Amino acid sequence: MAVATRARTLHWRAGEPVDLVLAGARVVDPVEGIDEALDVTITDGIISAIEPARETRSRLLVAPAFVDPHVHLRTPGGEHAESLASGTRAAAAGGYCAILAMPNTNPVVDTAATLGALVDRARTEAEVPVGFLAAISIGLRGAELTEMVELAESGAAGFTDDGKPVVSAGLMRRALQYAALVGRLLSLHEEEPTLSRGGHMHEGAVSAELGIGGWPSIAESAMVVRDLELARHEQQPVHFMHLSARESVEALRAAQVDGVAATGEVTPHHLCLTDDCVRSLNPNFKMNPPVRAEQDRRALLDGLCDGTIGAIATDHAPHAHHDKDVPFEAAAFGVTGLETAFAALYTRLVLSRELPLETLLERMSAGPARIFGLEVPRVAVGERANLTLVDVEAAWRASESGFESRSANSWLLGERLVSRVLMTIADGCLVHAS
Repeated sequence: MAVATRARTLHWRAGEPVDLVLAGARVVDPVEGIDEALDVTITDGIISAIEPARETRSRLLVAPAFVDPHVHLRTPGGEHAESLASGTRAAAAGGYCAILAMPNTNPVVDTAATLGALVDRARTEAEVPVGFLAAISIGLRGAELTEMVELAESGAAGFTDDGKPVVSAGLMRRALQYAALVGRLLSLHEEEPTLSRGGHMHEGAVSAELGIGGWPSIAESAMVVRDLELARHEQQPVHFMHLSARESVEALRAAQVDGVAATGEVTPHHLCLTDDCVRSLNPNFKMNPPVRAEQDRRALLDGLCDGTIGAIATDHAPHAHHDKDVPFEAAAFGVTGLETAFAALYTRLVLSRELPLETLLERMSAGPARIFGLEVPRVAVGERANLTLVDVEAAWRASESGFESRSANSWLLGERLVSRVLMTIADGCLVHAS
């Protein structure tokens, strides 16, 4: 089934529209300005009534369901680590009503034929609406642009070479020009490979102490600055993926003030962790880009709170055991995140009062939806229901056996988390209940 959006199409295997009442929960929707105990009635998948709660259940939270603009579903070619079905089940369990999948698969999503095959599979396998970003360059090699017009006409939700940077400034400029022609956003993995080469963690005191190859912040921020200038020159928008460095946030903020149409995202692990975690040599703390120093973490959090960074994205990157069950420097980069994102941020940042709940909810839902031109989930009468129900007092421990994902390379394994998604409604259909 195809779900219409303002600018493009998401695809999934839709179920029956739901009829139910979410009664007595605290309803928080920053877009609608709602924060009170309400009864929300859903009829045939549509929010049909919002009324004062007859009875209050303080531990329950109803909020707009989440939108993740950065997910690796490993399909095609990597189904041993994740599939359309398992990855979208994980998204539903995490409270997501829509996700966007990355093209660095095998084969790469760089032709209309590969994209079309994915769309067809999503219509029979996906448990929540999913869109597909196509590659900027053929084979992610950074040498030649894909047929961006054809890919956009085939339903590409945007373009990215995620996993690799677009090293050539000339190619990036042409990509911006074609993106303008087709009305799609470029999502950029920012890395100067001659600076990051040989790096396995953030370059700093901890990498020096451990004797592990360092990946300096400037490897990211130098490319951010370059692409902000290209976006300024072409007067076209760009989106920066998984920001990690203080300097990147500062450059993005200054460019936005100067009128550049640039946006950014940050992951839960970059908001919560610093490079101190690598002292354990646990390969589940190996990410691309790496988690950095406390000043970087604080800058990311400040950027999220002041709106410089408009979206939280999981960069859900599942890996099989054999890719992670090796020494740190030999391990693959990446961690899972769809099923733990809200709980991790609520536990680590909301309960500690570093991050307001309203900001968290907006950056996980309306923020990414707006950036990518998707329908914004809202708690409003007449809206198709895209909602999540959370028990904010539920305590649980993250473990390998508790995930819908086929992979368990989570940075949170063994951690006690507070808050758990009980129900997710996507496009008016019940997609998760526990």
